[in-house]
Amino acid sequence: MGIRKPGPSVRLKLTLSYAGFLMLAGALLLMTVWVFLRSHLPEVAVMPGGVLNRATLMSTFTSAAGVVVVFLLVFGLLGGWILAGRMLAPLTRITDAARRATGGSLSHRIRLDGRKDEFRELADAFDAMLTRLEAQVAEQQRFAANASHELRTPLAISQALLEVARTDPAGVPGELVDRLHAVNSRAIDLTEALLLLSQADQRSFTRDRVDLSLVAEEATETLLPLAEKRGLTIETTGEITPTHGSHALLLQLTTNLVHNAIVHGRGTVWVTTAAEPKAVVLTVENAGEELTPQLVSTLVEPFQRGTERVRADHAGVGLGLAIVKSITQAHDGTLTLTPRPGGGLGITVRLPRWWLR
Repeated sequence: MGIRKPGPSVRLKLTLSYAGFLMLAGALLLMTVWVFLRSHLPEVAVMPGGVLNRATLMSTFTSAAGVVVVFLLVFGLLGGWILAGRMLAPLTRITDAARRATGGSLSHRIRLDGRKDEFRELADAFDAMLTRLEAQVAEQQRFAANASHELRTPLAISQALLEVARTDPAGVPGELVDRLHAVNSRAIDLTEALLLLSQADQRSFTRDRVDLSLVAEEATETLLPLAEKRGLTIETTGEITPTHGSHALLLQLTTNLVHNAIVHGRGTVWVTTAAEPKAVVLTVENAGEELTPQLVSTLVEPFQRGTERVRADHAGVGLGLAIVKSITQAHDGTLTLTPRPGGGLGITVRLPRWWLR
């Protein structure tokens, strides 16, 4: 954008508009009176003070009208300036809040008093935007700190293992190579998860018709060997559930849910799809340990793991449910986590239903 030249303020424009409208209304009124007098006054009028002709009366009226016009101009400018200032006072507070936000202060709120009008709605909307923006910035800062910590851990381990190898350059034991491979794989998985999370947050994907029931079957087939290895069974039921979105991201969402249910569950994992009048629903449940609502509410946060649910194998990088949440929001859906009676977790994803147009 080019640099714009400074122009007259809104207050000055409103003042001139008020004064101009007042002068126009006064001029029209005076013109109406002038036409009326010119049309109805006789040439010579007998007045208590003497005899006056119409020309003299019209000249006197014209002089008085000029004084009235000047008075209306002064009154309109002065009154318009005062009224414009009072009308624009809320806008000044909103502008001040916007400048503070631009400077990095997101905690300031306008909190405009008075009855609900256009300025009050604008101020309330701006306050709501600041509240949401402040929460997002705090979440991003927390996420960046956690991501740095999670990435630093495998790098530190790799550095320590390499230091051990350097002290014995004659030969690197196979166990050391295996550990380096495992640490490197974890770092790669974490990086890929961060990239996927960023893609979902930016909504940079193409939307197509996707059947969640087919996606659930695909994810279940992929993870079936892991379930069999851990002694779990997967039961998949449901109906055709068409939605609108990215097949790859929705497959990742379903895979994360099923993988999470397998790793942290026992016995059986239930995967169900259902269609509602305006939405499609994917539900993944597992049996397992008792979970408190407080713990469940933190599981969708990045790098948050329920300590009693994490095991050494297939523990993941702590972004599985965070990615599910991000993909769900990117598809204008809702995510609900509920502890199951008797132990385990039930996760429900509700997405807008796709309709053929």
